[in-house]
Amino acid sequence: MKDTNKTIGTPISRIDGIAKVTGKAAYSMDHPVKNPAYAILFKSTVAAGTIRDIDSAAAEKAPGVLGVITHKNVSKLNVKGGLRGGALLQSPEIEFYGQNIGIVVAETFEQARYASRLINVTYDKKEPKVDFNKVADQARLPKDKEKADAIRGDVQTALSQATHKVEEVYETPIEHHHPLEPHAAIAEWNGDNVTLYSSAQIVNGAQSAAAATLNLKPEQVRIVSPYIGGGFGSKGGQWANLALAAVAAKHVNRPVKLALTRQQMVNSVGMRQHNRQKVSLAATSDGKLTALAHETTTHCAINDEFVEPCGDCSKIMYDTPNSLITYRVVPMNLILPTYTRGPGKSTGSFALESAIDELAYKLKMDPIEFRIKNEPERDPSNGKPWSSRTTVQCLREGAKAFGWEKRKLEPRQNERGNYWIGYGVSAGTYPAHQRPTSALVKLKRNGEDVTATVELAAADLGTGTYTILTQTAADALGLPIQNVTVNLGDSNLPPAAGAVGSVGAASYANAVNDACEKITQELMTKSGKQYYVRPTAAQLMRSEKLIDYQTRVDSKPPESAEEYSAHSFNANFAEVAVNKSTGMIRVNRFLAVTGAGQILNPKTARSQIIGGNVWGIGMALTEESVVDPRWGNFVTRSFADYHVPSNLDIGTMEAIFIKEKDEHVNTLGVKGIGEVGIVGVAAAVVNAISNATGKRVRDLPITPDKVL
Repeated sequence: MKDTNKTIGTPISRIDGIAKVTGKAAYSMDHPVKNPAYAILFKSTVAAGTIRDIDSAAAEKAPGVLGVITHKNVSKLNVKGGLRGGALLQSPEIEFYGQNIGIVVAETFEQARYASRLINVTYDKKEPKVDFNKVADQARLPKDKEKADAIRGDVQTALSQATHKVEEVYETPIEHHHPLEPHAAIAEWNGDNVTLYSSAQIVNGAQSAAAATLNLKPEQVRIVSPYIGGGFGSKGGQWANLALAAVAAKHVNRPVKLALTRQQMVNSVGMRQHNRQKVSLAATSDGKLTALAHETTTHCAINDEFVEPCGDCSKIMYDTPNSLITYRVVPMNLILPTYTRGPGKSTGSFALESAIDELAYKLKMDPIEFRIKNEPERDPSNGKPWSSRTTVQCLREGAKAFGWEKRKLEPRQNERGNYWIGYGVSAGTYPAHQRPTSALVKLKRNGEDVTATVELAAADLGTGTYTILTQTAADALGLPIQNVTVNLGDSNLPPAAGAVGSVGAASYANAVNDACEKITQELMTKSGKQYYVRPTAAQLMRSEKLIDYQTRVDSKPPESAEEYSAHSFNANFAEVAVNKSTGMIRVNRFLAVTGAGQILNPKTARSQIIGGNVWGIGMALTEESVVDPRWGNFVTRSFADYHVPSNLDIGTMEAIFIKEKDEHVNTLGVKGIGEVGIVGVAAAVVNAISNATGKRVRDLPITPDKVL
């Protein structure tokens, strides 16, 4: 018999909410250290070339300065240690504008920043490759074998024989993550060991990369990252600033705080790269797809490669006998691109779902019915059965809730005053994975009161991990949620998967559940009794009069999960209003319908979906990082010129979850939702704009000049 009612599936408010709004939650720069110094990075002002000389004499004499570190006096670091983006001061070579070329350490942040402006650098400049349009024709095959051409059937023949087809090019610009909390680190040495207080989406990954870069053993590095102010992928792979904070602290023999400014972040911690995508579709007169080609051209760094997988959705969303997915990449003098919320799926779905909408219009078919007609029974990319698939249900339930029947097939059929009103739809998907994760559960009894502490090196970057793990443990142990404490974000805790790729909830919750089940079973065995009704761990602690007990589990995905193709799915519906005179666009209403297995907490899940939706709207209408083609620097470096949607920009948002029980994906039936919320959103908005105005725009963001 349980002591408490189940909390899984109920909208519990965030466990860590009060700590955050009262300032008690310690973010990366908030941790107290004794007598800290402050460091600031200074950066190159050319995009390609070699440093001829650095004159730091004036900076070294400036008030409060404790040291200046450049490639001339920096300690030897391992440039292949796993920190992304290079820029570790190991060479005078410059590969992108804003590359780290030195560190100034001072008694205060202001003194360090002032001194950094006194440094004189002379360069031997080279002509940089910074204009994608000028170098795209030099693109080559990626080195990553997973990005090799994927060919099924004969696309070219199917396209040449088709009477109904779409062959168009879609462009998405460079975007930056811009989490609310800038990247920062505090480094504190104790002998040959270093503690790094940072914001890491992958705690153990940050530990390994920092250790390798600093030429240390992993056990010599401790990462502490209990709270993260957003990351969106930029705090997944760690960057040079993490190791350079440790270098600075060693140099001055004091703890050092190093924070990037908002302006520095655009050249320090990656971005979503510019993607040029050609999508070709062919269909029969009755709407059956006969061919699908998705060809992506993008860019990477000069000496490192990341290729956004824009063709992922095209591999699995629709049934067609002929498909082609290709990638080509060109090195450029820009910071290394990296994972950005919904990598590949958010950008790729814009192209695919726009093309699907265009072909549906040519066929004079409702775009929902066209999608449903081409629903695959199995994963087209590998032939595996779906663990579950809810695309049709998402489309049907969404259409009913949204009032899709009001939409007219022909554009410019709905007006409201001086506005054209349009309706758009899209579908999307994101893979559902579980990664190996360990968890430790400790029980304590004081009289009749039993409390639990759950520990694992997981990350909560604002997604609600503390809350869902508290709920998971409380239910599994038979405790009220106020009797459960969850500790996260410390590499001294049992190792855990990263909060990336939408694997966090599935990996962490299943590990915690497994640990709670294990501790209950161990307590039953310890009692030596036979039970006809399974007791809770809390009841066993009382009945056996135990003071404390703990156990650890190393959780892995079920082997049977490999037999299925597991994904979250969605359908997105947008209503837009386009001003006839100015071209200004507003999303009046947005509805996201999502099938993502067991929803652990509807309140935090809704926040995740709506957050992704808002970013998708920004992707469609406002967000673009602009490179000056003369120098290679980003001219959009703050929220004054990089336009992230605010509350005033967003209309009515609604999120609906499909009731879904997936018995194959993992023990709890949990799928990730951190990224599926952005997939397809831009396409739904773009399709709505086309329905409103009759104008099809294929390059984002859609600013007023593009629809006038």
